[in-house]
Amino acid sequence: MAAAQRKLVSKEGQAFYISEQAALRSNVLKSCLEDYRPETDIDLPNVSAGMLELVLEYLNHYQDPELSPPIIEKPLKTANFSVLVPEWDFMFVEKPHEVLFELILAANYLDIPGLLELSSAKVASMMKGRTLEEIRSTFNVVNEFTPEEEAQIREENRWAEEL
Repeated sequence: MAAAQRKLVSKEGQAFYISEQAALRSNVLKSCLEDYRPETDIDLPNVSAGMLELVLEYLNHYQDPELSPPIIEKPLKTANFSVLVPEWDFMFVEKPHEVLFELILAANYLDIPGLLELSSAKVASMMKGRTLEEIRSTFNVVNEFTPEEEAQIREENRWAEEL
């Protein structure tokens, strides 16, 4: 007997299908399964088709209740993310940082704890051990502060560097 499928609709109106078992990894989708009749589409106006495709790949991978997303120890012990998570998870988040940021937003919106932790930890590993200037360069962040303003902020928050 085939697993029950539910229709998800991205913000562009593109349809995707997910097994009810896979949908259970998302607290939002789980609630929709409980609240909506099976023939009702689940509209996801905050998730693009590209992100929904990635989310479904993750949910389908972890649909077996016996298979759990990795528990990522914090703080991260190393910036080498490949030693922190299983190979499948490592390869799944080997994406440009722009995609990772969108994936974090989608995981948060759909309340998928494992995916949110995985994608956030990947971004954290990209920052670990780097200087502020290196982080700005990696993530294309423009410094809008004058050198004087930056020095004042650093002085006011020196306590944070001591942690």
